[in-house]
Amino acid sequence: MAREEQTDKTPAELIDRAWDLAESIGICNFNTWNGRELHSRPMDAKVERDEEAVYFLTDVESYKVEELERFPVSTLSFADPGSYKFVTMTGKASVSNDRARIKEFWSDANKMWWDSEDDPRIRLVSFVPDDAEIWDSPGKVISGIKMLTAAVTGAKPKLGDHAKVAM
Repeated sequence: MAREEQTDKTPAELIDRAWDLAESIGICNFNTWNGRELHSRPMDAKVERDEEAVYFLTDVESYKVEELERFPVSTLSFADPGSYKFVTMTGKASVSNDRARIKEFWSDANKMWWDSEDDPRIRLVSFVPDDAEIWDSPGKVISGIKMLTAAVTGAKPKLGDHAKVAM
């Protein structure tokens, strides 16, 4: 169920918009917990809406692998600050050695980390969201005008959609 903060969209529309934003932004901060502190790192997200999942390639020796084995709850934060569009997803992540999926998600950009898709150190991180929160504004210029108008009139500005929704 959606906890509507500032939106007239249905929960289904909010879920679609969360997936749209994640897919169009592409890079996210992937946040994990080690039992004492949070760790955040930018990751190239492979958004698979039909599977209701987000995938990443990582190295088996990365400390995120151990963190996810102990504490699978994690968050993804996608941000397009130039357009004032953001989505955060909270859910559970797991790590596997699914070689077929690793090959499926391999791209030439991954050559900066590994020589080939056959590198035995590559692992697949699978993230399944439980919920998402979106901030979806009409853009920098229009938001600026609305904030200025609100400052002059004393009215509360509607800066686009802001809502949390169960996925």
